[in-house]
Amino acid sequence: MALEFSAQALQKISAIIGRYPHKQSAVVPVLYVAQEEFGHLSTEAVDCVAKLMEIPAARLYGIASFYSMLHMKPVGRHHIQVCRTLPCALQGSDKIIEFLKNRLAIGPGETTPDGKITLTAVECLASCGTAPVMQINDEYYENLSEEKIEKILGFLK
Repeated sequence: MALEFSAQALQKISAIIGRYPHKQSAVVPVLYVAQEEFGHLSTEAVDCVAKLMEIPAARLYGIASFYSMLHMKPVGRHHIQVCRTLPCALQGSDKIIEFLKNRLAIGPGETTPDGKITLTAVECLASCGTAPVMQINDEYYENLSEEKIEKILGFLK
C-alpha cells in the first residue's frame, strides 16, 4: 500500500510551496514534512514526495542523503549529532564521539536497543566558535566536555 500524506500535512506542504517561485524550490522543506509525517524518509515516503513534487525519486534520494537533518532510516527519540569537522575536531570532537560510543554502547549510525538514542557523526553544525558541539534533536550543546555530556545524558531518560 502506497503512503499518503494526511490532510494536515498536505495543507502544510501547500503553504510551503506557496512561498517559493518554483515548486521544486520547496523540496527540502517538503521532505522535512514527509519525515515528520512518516517518521523517516523510507523508499515509500520519498516516492510519495516525488509524485507530489513532480520530481524523479532518484533526484530526491540525492537531496535527502546529503542533509543530516533528513533521515533515510528510523532514528531514536533522542538523535545525538556530533560535529566532526575541523574546528570541532581540533577541540576534541573525536574524544566526544568515543566517550559517547563507550557510554551508550553504540557507534555512529547506530541506535540503542531500546530505540531511545541514535548517535551520528555529522559535518558542520555551524557553531565553530563554541566547539566541540553536538545537537540533540533541535537543541545545541556547546563547549562540550565529558562532564557536560554526562549531565546532558541524565536529562534524556
